[in-house]
Amino acid sequence: MAERLIEARGLQTYYGASHILRGIDFHVDRGETIGLMGRNGMGKSTLLKSLMGIVRPRAGSVEVKGRTTLGRPAYEAAQLGIAYVPEGRGIFGNLSVKENLLMAARPGTQGQRDWTYERVLETFPRLRERLGHGGQQLSGGEQQMLTIGRALMTNPDVLILDEATEGLAPLVAREIWRICGLIRESGISSVIVDKAWKHVTQVSDRNVILVKGEVVYEGSSGDLRSQPQLLGHYLGV
Repeated sequence: MAERLIEARGLQTYYGASHILRGIDFHVDRGETIGLMGRNGMGKSTLLKSLMGIVRPRAGSVEVKGRTTLGRPAYEAAQLGIAYVPEGRGIFGNLSVKENLLMAARPGTQGQRDWTYERVLETFPRLRERLGHGGQQLSGGEQQMLTIGRALMTNPDVLILDEATEGLAPLVAREIWRICGLIRESGISSVIVDKAWKHVTQVSDRNVILVKGEVVYEGSSGDLRSQPQLLGHYLGV
């Protein structure tokens, strides 16, 4: 049995009176990459924020490595090895690229230091060319590379990537997908949210589709690609 890194059961999450997540069960095992899909407004980002502790579900449970984190601050999930790359990136615009990376550097939960400063720069050669630039001086694609690189500097067990290529030019998006493949090969578990289902299924092992805050499909990438009618029904493909 693979090690269970994140397990959520029966999540009921609201924004005010709006009921967003409706009894969701979701898990992440060590070494697997999960594609989290659904149309806009179906609860994908809310699920990620509920897992991290940024939004507190009204009911259900969340465990990270067997430790209950529901109701705990988000930094505790980070300390347990979960790295979160939010939609909108969230880099420090007043810090340089180098400072953004180095401020996040630390060994992982098992003392691993696989993702060093030099390895991140080798993986993202464009960042090496921008080390002295402030975060606000970078293009959208460069900011996305920086926020992923910064997350990797924490040597996480799980990388959560919300809207991996949203708003990026095709060439830059292709580079991000290449990086997602490298992260998978490195053994880090990932949860990837993106509208480009073809690219997601090329790097994912398992896929979960949400509709109105409920899981309506869960299965392998091969199984999902073989069901165009399902893709059309749930994703509007």
